Amino acid sequence: VFTKAKRSEVTSRIRGRGNRDTELRLIAIFRDHGITGWRRHRPVFGRPDFVFPKFRVAVFVDGCFWHGCPQHYNAPANNAAFWWKKQAANRRRDQLVNRTLRKSGWRVLRIWEHSLTGNGHSVAARVRRLCGVS
Repeated sequence: VFTKAKRSEVTSRIRGRGNRDTELRLIAIFRDHGITGWRRHRPVFGRPDFVFPKFRVAVFVDGCFWHGCPQHYNAPANNAAFWWKKQAANRRRDQLVNRTLRKSGWRVLRIWEHSLTGNGHSVAARVRRLCGVS
């Protein structure tokens, strides 16, 4: 419908607003499993989706498409070079965030979007283990 230049202009104006559905699903898992002490929107490097300040645990919910899930990522056929470069940059950024937080004494948990399906027992167990709570 648009020329390449017009499409570029239109898409450049779209701003991300987080991963609301996956975050809400993780909140539901936390509540179902009695996990407390988490906070959202804390000013921590890398902007984690959830933070457990008492335990210095940062939780990120990584979307399968945007973070290049090894099980579910399917690169778009159009503009393949752009998407390959984008995925590589996202992975480098994730590694930098992990490394920086760990050097600052934080523990980092990355949860794939696809692992939020079902009852969430495995996700809850990982969070509890990292926070040292049974």
